[in-house]
Amino acid sequence: MATLRAVVLTAASLSLAACNNTHPATTASGNGARCLPFPPVNAAAPAPAAASAQAPALAAAPPIAGDPAAAVEDCLHRWSYTLASSTDDANQVATAVMAACGPSIARWNQAAVANGEGGPDTAPSLMNGQETTPLTEHFIFAQGRAIFYVVQARAGKCAAPPLSNGTPVGLAD
Repeated sequence: MATLRAVVLTAASLSLAACNNTHPATTASGNGARCLPFPPVNAAAPAPAAASAQAPALAAAPPIAGDPAAAVEDCLHRWSYTLASSTDDANQVATAVMAACGPSIARWNQAAVANGEGGPDTAPSLMNGQETTPLTEHFIFAQGRAIFYVVQARAGKCAAPPLSNGTPVGLAD
């Protein structure tokens, strides 16, 4: 009984100590400690085929070049941080991020279908138990990451990636 009481008192003490959080990385000062760095941009990568002579070539980060899921993640991250400074509601900003990353999400879905992973078969969602498909889960995942990155960027006052012609530099698109 004494051991149980000691454990409860210790847990209560730790909980109360957490309320007096003075660590700079978790205060609301927005010092960037919450910010996720962007993958490095490979300056030696070839320019996209659609780049014109007037527009500087945007290089893609090498780790995501062949992985459509990672390209979606990177797109959501870059666009969320770029648009987070908007005064619109975070959900509206996340919707805009989803629109900007639509081509990346489509390529991710196309790759899943080509690999036999995105067929019409339904299964219970691991998150809520309701019937879903792999492509629906891609969309739900992307929505969640978009709102997370927008809120993260706002909470940490995270710097947006550099822009070129209104587009975040480093996108694999």
